[in-house]
Amino acid sequence: MRAEALAAVEQTGAGTQALGRAASSVDYAVTPRPQYLADGRKMPDCYTQPADLRDRLQAQLGTFPLFDFWGPRTSIRSSRWIADAAKLVEEWHSPTLSLVYLPHLDYNLQRHGLDFAKIAQDLHEIDAVVADLVVFFEKRGAQVVILSEYGITNVNQAVDINRVLRRAGYIAVREERGTELLDAGMSRAFALADHQVAHVYVNDPSVLNQVRTLLENTPGIAMVLDETGKQRHHLNHERAGELVAVANQNAWFTYYYWLDDRHAPDFARIVDIHRKPGYDPVEMFANPDIKLLPLKVAFTLLKKKLGFRYLMDIIPLDGSLIRGSHGRYPDDSADAPVFITRQADALLGSELTATQVFDTLRTHVSPAIVAK
Repeated sequence: MRAEALAAVEQTGAGTQALGRAASSVDYAVTPRPQYLADGRKMPDCYTQPADLRDRLQAQLGTFPLFDFWGPRTSIRSSRWIADAAKLVEEWHSPTLSLVYLPHLDYNLQRHGLDFAKIAQDLHEIDAVVADLVVFFEKRGAQVVILSEYGITNVNQAVDINRVLRRAGYIAVREERGTELLDAGMSRAFALADHQVAHVYVNDPSVLNQVRTLLENTPGIAMVLDETGKQRHHLNHERAGELVAVANQNAWFTYYYWLDDRHAPDFARIVDIHRKPGYDPVEMFANPDIKLLPLKVAFTLLKKKLGFRYLMDIIPLDGSLIRGSHGRYPDDSADAPVFITRQADALLGSELTATQVFDTLRTHVSPAIVAK
């Protein structure tokens, strides 16, 4: 099942907009960006380029629904807000190229995998949002491309790659207030987990081969790419790990590095995408073991509204909860991403590689407009 993004490619107008990415060379950008207050509170907001676009959008649409965008409370509201914002920016500025990311299928597909009894409503909800956008942009003379970055498939195994490295003596931690923090600089090797791929940074070149052998013999890891392998798969970026681990089709990588949950850092049990050394899809769950969970949440929100410091520490530490993931080449081409367009002559073939997407999108835009 694919998590879809929508790109509306126009032949008229000037400028570029991107919803979901900012601080770039685009003329217009909108991306979720909460306010982080000095007292520890996190307030819903968004970042825009230019700055006054934020105020105009939120005056029309309300504050960006941050807690519906990520965390246990995710819903269609965030994708619907993004779609409505894309339409407003089109009406106000008519960019040449609009890139619109709709995240909704990421949520329950990772929670439940391809369980259509549980994700049927999500499919109907995002279908309605996409249909509305397609009709809107095509009425304005745009060429529309529906593009997914990846296809989500079923998983049933969480691979704790950093715990494997730690047990072998490669990872260093610092103890603070009874919790453990990963000390990346002092670790001889550590992994940055990202769904079914993990970049493994080896600070001590003398153990590179040992680390590779260790990971190659770890259950749940399909292959470990060295420099030659990274180059073959277009992963030989200067910031890539010395090694790149790829999970089995049914497996994914956690970021967990502690060996005892009693020593997990305080940010492990909250939604915190900045301090965790890797992606944490478990942030979409509330811990089922917490007694009187609604009461705990209500009390925490009350402290927030009263201006007190608070910690919404309700995220479980259980990778087995995740049932869908992505990142590796799928075994079945039916699980691959899709590129849907009415301009069949613009396609470079019946199958596209990821490195061909840019050029294929470019062919949808008038050469005269591109030259500008």
